[in-house]
Amino acid sequence: MNNLINDAYKIDRKQLHSSFNAAAVDYDAASLLQQTVANRLIEAFDLIKIEPVSILDLGSGTGYGSEKIKQRFKKAQIYQADISSEMLKVARKREPMFFSKKHFVCSDASQMPIAKNQFDLVFSNLMLQWCNDLDAVFAEVRRMLKPGGVFIFATFGPDSLKELRDCWRQVDDDIHVNAFVDMHDVGDALIRNGMSEPVLSIEHIVLLYDECKQLMRELKNIGAHNINQGRRKTLTGKQRLQRVEEHYESYRKNCKLPATYEVVYGHAWRPQQEKVRRDELSSQSISLEKVRQDLKARKNNKE
Repeated sequence: MNNLINDAYKIDRKQLHSSFNAAAVDYDAASLLQQTVANRLIEAFDLIKIEPVSILDLGSGTGYGSEKIKQRFKKAQIYQADISSEMLKVARKREPMFFSKKHFVCSDASQMPIAKNQFDLVFSNLMLQWCNDLDAVFAEVRRMLKPGGVFIFATFGPDSLKELRDCWRQVDDDIHVNAFVDMHDVGDALIRNGMSEPVLSIEHIVLLYDECKQLMRELKNIGAHNINQGRRKTLTGKQRLQRVEEHYESYRKNCKLPATYEVVYGHAWRPQQEKVRRDELSSQSISLEKVRQDLKARKNNKE
């Protein structure tokens, strides 16, 4: 597997689980960006003409994306999968007690407890940036998709939170902001793991804030605060935070502070006809006597 993320920037999986569990109750109120991007992904189905009957929402959170998918594909069975058990609890409360066509799976995206060839569509909204190994996740996506199935997703690119990253860089050398994988590397990883015809695009969304603390509070409320393995393990001092806020003021325009998000949208297909790997070819046993007979027959024919 190709290592696309430096070890220091890899996500602490236990902290990730705890962080999103803690954020679950207030997540919907703070996740305007996530909801906006989910709506953009749903709009993509105007161009991708499919009628899936089985769908996996990978990294479903509290279920906003699944609700939108259900409105689009009313007859489909939808599985919601997330690493956070508390997020899934909130999602369950959205559902009627009986006759629901949704199912819930608490699992890491790189190791899904789901059989192969299950889904016509795998949908993933702003989850991939929390994965340390895209190759493992994409291999799982391909395995779970039916031949001819489609994977549609959005994730963050390297320009995301560039203002905040720059301000921290002027204060210390510690890791405070996540590393995000480049669009081209995402495309390469899809192809490397057997997906075909990847189509990717980028949109820059700029959110505006009155103060830097507002941005940091919002990141915490959606569970997106610093949980990198190389982060400072002690509390960040008030003086450092104050210096970050002072540096952020240099970005202020029209009385607002910007926070840029580079959103990478993409989709790719599991091929209908796939190349058979050499180790999947069936073997045939031939006796030595049969080989001798064949050689003798060929010799007689030549004579």
